[in-house]
Amino acid sequence: MSVAGGNSVHRLARWLWRRDGGGQVVRLVLAPAALLYAAVMRLRAAVYRRALRPVRRLPRPAVAVGNLSVGGTGKTPLAAWIARYYVARGRRPGILLRGVGGDEALVHRHLVPEAVVVADPDRVAGAARALAQGAEVLVLDDAFQLLSVARDLNIAVVSAESAESSRWLLPAGPWREGWDALERADAIVVTRKSASREAADALARRLAERRPRTPVCVAGLTLDCLEGMQSGTRHGLDRLAGRRVLAAAGIADPESLAVQLRATGADVQLLAYQDHHRYADDDLARLVRGAARADYVVITEKDAVKLRGRWPGDAPEPLIAGLAVRWERNGAALEQALDAVLARVAR
Repeated sequence: MSVAGGNSVHRLARWLWRRDGGGQVVRLVLAPAALLYAAVMRLRAAVYRRALRPVRRLPRPAVAVGNLSVGGTGKTPLAAWIARYYVARGRRPGILLRGVGGDEALVHRHLVPEAVVVADPDRVAGAARALAQGAEVLVLDDAFQLLSVARDLNIAVVSAESAESSRWLLPAGPWREGWDALERADAIVVTRKSASREAADALARRLAERRPRTPVCVAGLTLDCLEGMQSGTRHGLDRLAGRRVLAAAGIADPESLAVQLRATGADVQLLAYQDHHRYADDDLARLVRGAARADYVVITEKDAVKLRGRWPGDAPEPLIAGLAVRWERNGAALEQALDAVLARVAR
């Protein structure tokens, strides 16, 4: 089924930024602003590269994860995967966030309960707070453009779905920086949700040609399970086959959730909202009514942290679509880089 309701700003951005869409004329109007924005970003990077502005070090070894575009790449699932990787090796990670939106800290606390999660626009101050709570290694979520803070490993995330987007920078396209910014990356991770494995591999090869000395990995962000929002009961994906599903997603790329749910054989209606959508009372009422008509309501973890405490007890509970990071190319290279950071903890 087609996208229902949703957020008009999100739909406008998707229309404008699709390379094969009808927004070419509008993009041309926005091109001067995009060129100015690109010049400012290059100048800013040059200032830090030439040490004209100070770069502060953090009190523990740090891994930074970020993207070149405005969300939807899977940096948060990847940052959580890295934190779990360190937990499995007996270290307590501290996850440092910008604090924008308010939901990502709750998401990380749910995904990695062993981690210290700190949301603070000042990452140095946030690192000090994490250190005081026992963090041994730091993971900076959404930090590729954070040039004022040093890191031991800099990971750039590029989604395979972004290959369908305009190559213009903001506001004519979805890009914060051009691909030349990948010179700052110690590792590049190509992610895919709805894109094919072939599309992800093709993008990885293009990036590897541009950055032959930088490891390029591919990670599939796949649906792993369904979890009851209130009960925590886990279900297999086969539960959705042939069922009517109302999917609600206030994330940067809500269509990817619908594509993944349809792959289970479900008949999906999508309510697409803007990233970090706050869910007003009217939105909640709409979902509750939808739950009465559909077989299941399926949401993301980012939506669940805003709905869990407000969902009526007499309405069928939504199911949370859990994502797993599955390495499809060069995952061992990233693990080696993460281990190298971990080796510095003991020094």
